Order: sequence, then C-alpha cells, then structure tokens
Amino acid sequence: MPLLDRVQKDMVEAMKAREEARLSTLRMMKAALKKHEVDAMKPLDEAAEMQILKSLVKQRIEAADAFRKGGREESAAKEEAERKLIESYLPASAGEAEIEAAVQAALAETGAASLKQMGVVMKAAQAKLAGKTVDGKALSEKVRSRLQ
Repeated sequence: MPLLDRVQKDMVEAMKAREEARLSTLRMMKAALKKHEVDAMKPLDEAAEMQILKSLVKQRIEAADAFRKGGREESAAKEEAERKLIESYLPASAGEAEIEAAVQAALAETGAASLKQMGVVMKAAQAKLAGKTVDGKALSEKVRSRLQ
C-alpha cells in the first residue's frame, strides 16, 4: 500500500478515535508528501517518500532541542511524540552492530586510510545499509573515528 494511502487510512482511524495529536501529525505528514508530489508533478517513489519522512524526523529533533534550550519542556515533549509517530512509518533502524559491520566492510572494500577518503567510505557504508534508517551523523562519527 502506498504511503500516502496508508497515512490517509490512519487519518480516518484517528478522526474516529478522536486522537487529536495523532491526527495533527498525520495531517502534517500528508501535507508534506502531497507538496512534494505536486512540486515534482509525478507520483512519489518509495525512496522520495522515505527522504521526506526522514527530513520531518530531523525537523522534530531540532525543534525539540530548541524547545528544551528555551525551557519549554511541554512543547519539546509534543515534538518528540510527533517524531515517534513519523518514525513508525520508516523502515527499521540499523542496529549498532549492523552499522559497525557496514563501516568495517566499507573500509576493507575501499582501502581508505585517511580522513581525505571519508566521503568514499561514507558512500560505501550507506550503500551497505540501504533499506534501513541510519542516522548520518552517527555513521559519520563512526567512520571518522576509524579513519583517525
């Protein structure tokens, strides 16, 4: 089932159950997906849908951090709840062991030994972790620590 249809079906369920917070998040997700679909003037493929959801997750993380720094814990908690709901539509996250194995394999494959070759290693590691949700910042830090 396409993601947009799944979001629409979940919106109907949230309306019937009168879950306002969930409904609000689902509406925001649908709006973001539709906007990109209209901008591209063609239906979204799965990779584009996942990229949009990842950007929404990143926005929620940054907003929650900003709210916490400003002393607005209730708003930060709302952003965290939205992030969790959005993440439920993303594929499973890669575990620590999977990331470590991908970095090790990418280093062996590329033969990189210096920080100048970090881009090549990152690209190879991301290819090995395709289909899983990976935090790029954490992956970058792992690669950087191995190349130093």
